Amino acid sequence: MARYRPLTTAIAGGLVAGVIDIGAAALINRLDPVIILRAIASGVLGKPAFSGGLPSALLGLVLQCLMSIVIALLYLGTVSRLPVLRRRWVLGGLAAGTVIFLVMTYAVVPLSRAWPPPHFTPLTFALNLAAMLLFGLIVAGFTRRR
Repeated sequence: MARYRPLTTAIAGGLVAGVIDIGAAALINRLDPVIILRAIASGVLGKPAFSGGLPSALLGLVLQCLMSIVIALLYLGTVSRLPVLRRRWVLGGLAAGTVIFLVMTYAVVPLSRAWPPPHFTPLTFALNLAAMLLFGLIVAGFTRRR
C-alpha cells in the first residue's frame, strides 16, 4: 500500500481543481482561458494585467495554482481535525465549495486589485457557485481514501 503524503495530495487535488476552475470560468464567462488568467493576475496588477501579454497570463496561472494548493491544504487540515469529512467526502466537498465561494467572492476579490470588479447576474452567481462546489468536490475526492 502506498504511503499517504498530505502535501502530494494537496498539490494534486489543488492543481486539478484549479485547472478545471479556469476552464469553468472560461465557459461561464464565454472568454478565452488566457483572458481568465489575466483577470486572475489583475488581482495583483489591476487593469494593466490585461495589456501585460503572456507574462500576465503566466502570473495568473501561478496565482491560480498557488491559491488552489493552499485551499487544498486548508481542506486537508480541516479533514485531519474532522475525520467525518473523509467518510462523507461529498458533503465535505460541497461545504468546502460553499465556503470557498463565499470567501473568494466577498473577501479575496473585493480586497484585491481585480479589474473589472465582478458583477453577478442571478445566472452567473449560480454558475460560479456551482464551479466552486465542483472545486470543493475535486479537492475532497482527492482526500477520501487517504
